[in-house]
Amino acid sequence: MISPSPAAVAASREPLRAASLEPIVGPSRQLSRLDVVAASPSTNTALMRSVTEDPDAWPHLSALVADHQTAGRGRAGRSWATPAGAALTVSVVLRPQGIAPAGYGWAPLIAGLATVRALRDVGLGAYLKWPNDVVVEAGAKDIPGWGRWRKVVGILCEAVPGQRAVIAGIGINVSQSAAELPVPHAASLATLGATELDRVRLLRRLAAHLRDGVAAWEGQSDDYSVRPEVEKVCATIGWEVAVDVPGGDPVTGRAVGIGASGGLLVEADAGVSEVLAGDVRVRRA
Repeated sequence: MISPSPAAVAASREPLRAASLEPIVGPSRQLSRLDVVAASPSTNTALMRSVTEDPDAWPHLSALVADHQTAGRGRAGRSWATPAGAALTVSVVLRPQGIAPAGYGWAPLIAGLATVRALRDVGLGAYLKWPNDVVVEAGAKDIPGWGRWRKVVGILCEAVPGQRAVIAGIGINVSQSAAELPVPHAASLATLGATELDRVRLLRRLAAHLRDGVAAWEGQSDDYSVRPEVEKVCATIGWEVAVDVPGGDPVTGRAVGIGASGGLLVEADAGVSEVLAGDVRVRRA
């Protein structure tokens, strides 16, 4: 694996500028609105506040990008922090037409599919780890619950109260060194030898794939035509899993697919059940 040069890392950490992203903003483009800020504790929190206060100002596919997110949030209140300029942190407003709030369980999978495709564009064999992580198989040794998969991306989707809208937060580790990563199962584009660390180009790719993914989600028929695309990139399928369900006993068995509601289908002796939320620990079957 070839490590990026110090010059490439330094260039990647140059401050993001709105002018460089103008080509992807506007009618019939990837994003309808894009605000770039130097720093934000949490782009999801900031965007949620703005969307709640002024919904009309934040249409479908409007986004907030922070050059440095200082107190990012993950599922179950987990924290996520990176050095300044080392990650791509973006939150996007999704207002999918024809999708009832009951179907918003698909949002992290749609965002994950878009992110997987963006990372594959830069040479990484990325996969989705249900429900909201993007991973690459690159570890030299097994880590409990992760095997040899390493987490490159975290996704947090939150419904906007009182609106038919979801905020999809996506955080991509871009230029961190191994010493800058917070946990053993984490990785970055740099540590994985990605062909490109340019955050502007990465955001352009991500926005395009997200736009296309949401369009497919909106247009899917009753047979959930987007589901096979998600299943193709879901690394969890085929593994023996234990899913830690909030407020309940772990669900154990073999992950066999994605259900109609976006949950993980787990096959056990008693049959197949759809798990809608939880933390997945995996091991090869």
